[in-house]
Amino acid sequence: MRSTVRPLVITADPEILDDLLRLVSVAGAEADVVIDPAGARSRFGTAPLVLIGADQAPACMRARFPRRRRVVFVARDGATAEQVNEFAPQFGAEFVAVLPIAEPWLVDLIADCHSDASARPGRVVTVVGGRGGAGASTLAAGLATTAVRAGKRTLLIDADPLGGGLDLVLGWETVQGLRWPSLVEASGRVDEAALVRELPGRGDLVVLSWGRADRDGESPTWLPAEAMAATLDAGRRGRDLIVVDLPRRLDDTAMVALAAADLALMVIPAELRAAAAAARFAVEVLRHRDSLDLIVRGPSPGNLRPEEVAKAVGLPLAGVLRPEPGLDAALERGEAPAASGRGPLAELCTRLLKELP
Repeated sequence: MRSTVRPLVITADPEILDDLLRLVSVAGAEADVVIDPAGARSRFGTAPLVLIGADQAPACMRARFPRRRRVVFVARDGATAEQVNEFAPQFGAEFVAVLPIAEPWLVDLIADCHSDASARPGRVVTVVGGRGGAGASTLAAGLATTAVRAGKRTLLIDADPLGGGLDLVLGWETVQGLRWPSLVEASGRVDEAALVRELPGRGDLVVLSWGRADRDGESPTWLPAEAMAATLDAGRRGRDLIVVDLPRRLDDTAMVALAAADLALMVIPAELRAAAAAARFAVEVLRHRDSLDLIVRGPSPGNLRPEEVAKAVGLPLAGVLRPEPGLDAALERGEAPAASGRGPLAELCTRLLKELP
């Protein structure tokens, strides 16, 4: 059985594996074990800690995993450790541990990570549009407001620096608090209480969005993967649900969020060209995770059924967003999506959250 609270061990070396399993047991935890990067991809982003044997370090480099915190290369002698240490910074590994001298430190690290992950494992949902203007931001905001109505402490993250801003979708553009431009240098461990306190928020919903660009265009137009990883880590520790609105480009930052997601959704209108574009995009997304579910938004100009659209895209159909008269006008007035708890969007969001694995 796989669990988001288990460290991930990647090695085919029986001696390293025996040592690591012994240390994991001493730390009071259990581990998920895979022998190569192919088996690790679905768990790489969600495991509280990743331990990579020196034998698999070159293969993991070639696999182009997204950068994340809490990655340790493990070697059994100094010579091998020196070889691995040369490319550890390129991979993003924080440490190279040499056994047996590093065993006490590794036990403490495993125990700390296991304790953090077991205490408050917030769930992560990512939403991306299969084409521009598909309605992904509206769905992401609707999921967040619906979760808060259900009593969940929620963090809504805008990962698209070139989008209009999720604070605008919520009607929160005047709510005071930090935006991404103030946090792009974040890395390492971010205090979850401080993050919640400083972000724009109302009740149990806090939002991390982008500010408005000034006249000189000095607002950042990119987001470091390390900042996303640190924010997701803080969100898992301090929130019940984290919803991430992704851009339609798979940079390292988007891959960090996709790899961490418990549920990944793609939104497209029920149109033939949209299905064709989404099919190509889905292939790229599925290089970085095992699953991606489709939300089809109606109406369909060509009377395509949602099942036909899902078949054309090649993804399982997770839900249908029926037309909602007045939704666009409400958004223009600054009313948050699904805030009333009524209508097709609220109904879809409620069902998706109930079915969240």
